[in-house]
Amino acid sequence: MQKRTLGSGLEVSAIGYGCMGLDHAYGTQLSPAEANSLLRAAVERGVTFFDTAEVYGPFSNEKLVGEALRPVRDQVVIATKFGFNIEGGVQQSGLNSRPEHIRAVADASLQRLGIDQIDLFYQHRVDPAVPIEDVAGAVKDLIAEGKVKHFGLSEPGAETVRRAHAVQPVTAIQNEYSLWTRGVETNGILAVCEELGIGLVPYSPLGRGFLTGAMTQDTAFGEGDFRAKLPRFTPEALAKNQALVDLLKRIGAAKQGTPAQVALAWILAQRPWIVPIPGTTKLHRLEENLGAADLALGTADLTEIAAALAEIQVEGERYPAQLQAVVGR
Repeated sequence: MQKRTLGSGLEVSAIGYGCMGLDHAYGTQLSPAEANSLLRAAVERGVTFFDTAEVYGPFSNEKLVGEALRPVRDQVVIATKFGFNIEGGVQQSGLNSRPEHIRAVADASLQRLGIDQIDLFYQHRVDPAVPIEDVAGAVKDLIAEGKVKHFGLSEPGAETVRRAHAVQPVTAIQNEYSLWTRGVETNGILAVCEELGIGLVPYSPLGRGFLTGAMTQDTAFGEGDFRAKLPRFTPEALAKNQALVDLLKRIGAAKQGTPAQVALAWILAQRPWIVPIPGTTKLHRLEENLGAADLALGTADLTEIAAALAEIQVEGERYPAQLQAVVGR
């Protein structure tokens, strides 16, 4: 597996692994043994970058990740996140990035993961009640104490990134980025990453599964699958957005790749400091995703994709209003 560098020196595999779906948000629940097998298979195939969060579960995802990766701890980079209110093991409404809470989350995450240092600690969402300088300062203290190695932000605004970076250098920004969610290209995030030397870690790089070509307007989402609540996954939106999948299939046929591989290869081609973190619960999908690192898109391919994208109007917002309100602050 090729390597890429986030920020000033965090080297990771060119494609990482988003662990959320192992037991959170998509109605799936892998057993510890199943998660262990899949994550270790990822390591064996060259993946060194794994992403989790305290809110996934809550808490259970970190435990799954920690149990699976502890025996290979020296080979992997583990990222986790803070920033939500969680009480009694249940996520509450609102955000919480008070410095004392950040410290408590770091200690609890270290214990659940079974490690002595968090490689990359993200603020999961920007908390408007806490100045970002205080957040960055709290993580800076944790770095000084050796509990955290690198600082990250998820779904911030560009000016927030600059303010945080002035207190504690930001290594990575984790935002949604894919062929059907391209806000980072116009909202200043790609530009600020370039300016400050920050890596970008796209989550949902396969459009929460849509860009694999495995869905149609007749796809039914099971109990516990949050896609059923997303505007972009209504039958009408899925039907209208099929043009994106048709584009990926056409390019893939010419390159001997799958739609998912083309979608990931496109992201990799955007900047050398971008590291997507697709997730999966299936070994064959893991292997398919990792194959994207070997699928080279040339200038002609990227030009064709850009021209096609200019003609495609994506249908549906990516989040309902209440969730959309907490991104880009």
